[in-house]
Amino acid sequence: MQYSSQAVAKPYFIAAIGLFTGQVLFGLIMGLQYVIGDFLFPAIPFNVARMVHTNLLIVWLLFGFMGAAYYMIPEETETELYSPKLALLMFWVFLVAGAATILGYLLVPYATLAKFTGNDILETMGREFLEQPLLTKIGIVVVALVFLFNLTMTMLKGRKTSISLVLMIGLWGLAVFFLFSFYNPHNLVLDKYFWWWVVHLWVEGVWELILGSLLAFVLIKVTGVDREVIEKWLYVIITMTLVTGIIGTGHHYFWIGTPEYWQWWGSVFSALEPIPFFAMTVFAFNMVNRRRREHPNKAATLWALGTGVMSF
Repeated sequence: MQYSSQAVAKPYFIAAIGLFTGQVLFGLIMGLQYVIGDFLFPAIPFNVARMVHTNLLIVWLLFGFMGAAYYMIPEETETELYSPKLALLMFWVFLVAGAATILGYLLVPYATLAKFTGNDILETMGREFLEQPLLTKIGIVVVALVFLFNLTMTMLKGRKTSISLVLMIGLWGLAVFFLFSFYNPHNLVLDKYFWWWVVHLWVEGVWELILGSLLAFVLIKVTGVDREVIEKWLYVIITMTLVTGIIGTGHHYFWIGTPEYWQWWGSVFSALEPIPFFAMTVFAFNMVNRRRREHPNKAATLWALGTGVMSF
């Protein structure tokens, strides 16, 4: 750790590990409920366990992304974080809001939760992965904007690199596409059309930019390969990611009443979507094979390789 403000990443990582453990636990509960139909019923019905399981997935990933960005940006920009205190404040806001939401799912009937959290003012609840109450969604937007403000101000006062720029594009994209979770038209086709703008364009779009930039950062650290070489690979990967990921959204549009051309566009670009993931795997192994030094942290090197393999 070169900069003291990088320490704000630690609570984010601890929270991510804790929430990931919770996700696994609720996944096991759901698995048992398939086998033993009344397991933990009526305390934790299957639909509630599933909602908690998928929401924990989203929240622990966001904590991980935020912690990684707070660790990486000071080092890439060669300057201290704009406001470590703001980063820690947003950590607690996000953690408390997330915990309150999960407790709401477990302790309050979903319809009652919707009634008491303003869903009648702006209907946003009831959709898969976007079950969060309106207040939680607003909280996520506030936390994301403060987080992006903190990082953007840090970047503006320090060194600019391709890796940090790709990370910031991914993080800003994550925040922008989440705004579509507030749009819930009554027409089911329109609803599904824009629902994928959050769910698909996160996973097969901006999250891949975040993964690519973090992987590039780690590979520079553990291999000693020239930054220019790693950045060229990163450009190729993110270009393929955005082209295949954005147009590949069409593979969700086959049967919901959208125009016929989505069958062609969706099929072709959906078939191409694994290529950037495969390129990321080849990239990781290639850089490690070309390494100029044996980094003492072998776990980090193996983790970087494993990340590419698992994402593919």
